[in-house]
Amino acid sequence: MHMYKARIVLALGTWLAILPFLGFPYSWEVILSGLTGLVLIGVSYLLYKDYKATEDKEKTFDNFRENNDFEEEKGPEEKI
Repeated sequence: MHMYKARIVLALGTWLAILPFLGFPYSWEVILSGLTGLVLIGVSYLLYKDYKATEDKEKTFDNFRENNDFEEEKGPEEKI
């Protein structure tokens, strides 16, 4: 789903780039660019929300984890 939203952002960006050259009347161009901007804002917000949801998960790294499974070693005089 994440990749689908990224493609929508790419398509909307392309649409905004070519919109002025398509020959629409000025009033249509203003309305279309405004609507496209609102959709782009909405999709960007959804992408941000997805990113924050995956970032908030607890990160653990095995190379920094303490291991408490060791038994205390007894000295030579304590072994019987």
